[in-house]
Amino acid sequence: MWEQILPGLRIKIFFTIVLGIAYPLLMTGIAQVIFPHRANGSLITQNGKVIGSEIIAQGFSKPEYFHPRASGAGSGYDATSSAGPNLGPTSAKLLYGTVKTDDKKNEVVDFDGLSLRIVHYCLDNDIAYESSIPLDRFKDSKGDLDEVKLIKAFNDSKTPLVFKPQTLIPADAITGSASGLDPHISPANAELQAARVAKTRGISVDQVNHVVAQFTEGPALGLLGEPRVNVLKLNLALDQQFARK
Repeated sequence: MWEQILPGLRIKIFFTIVLGIAYPLLMTGIAQVIFPHRANGSLITQNGKVIGSEIIAQGFSKPEYFHPRASGAGSGYDATSSAGPNLGPTSAKLLYGTVKTDDKKNEVVDFDGLSLRIVHYCLDNDIAYESSIPLDRFKDSKGDLDEVKLIKAFNDSKTPLVFKPQTLIPADAITGSASGLDPHISPANAELQAARVAKTRGISVDQVNHVVAQFTEGPALGLLGEPRVNVLKLNLALDQQFARK
């Protein structure tokens, strides 16, 4: 019996040592020597403190910052819960959003949808638009847009709200990536946000665009992918060069 068991046991121990211990240690050692920054997570530090990673998106919503792509990772930009919405291009939920009733019997946004994102993108960046119903009708007592009412209007089967931007909105400005953690936006998206950032910081659009150009990355190896802008690195550079006035 042992004559049959021992060969298999030796092989198991051998491959456990080689593939489970030696190989990972070898690859880790090589990575630490050749590209230690990437091997350790492409971390970004400021004043000796880790504030993020070049390859994981963070949420920015203040007007003085460039905003990243939408995120469906957890409650948003959660690196421990990477995920996309998994909705097809004809999905009514993706296009118009949905609402739900919470534990307190209040209607709240369940999924915002592309239409609502377009509205916010236009308003945030002063982009001209046409709306079949004045947006003032969807504001609450504080003057803020009531997102639940907007989503219901977009989903109205008889007279749905039609909202059309007068400028072409880049796809990445209103959609999330498959991971929900894409740290980049397109140069076109950055261009449309530049005026808002410049106005909030009290600088010229040309100054903002100059910084954007510095952090615009070309296709990998000159062939793979599209030009892109790293949002976290761009926003940090703006804070260093042009603090909000």
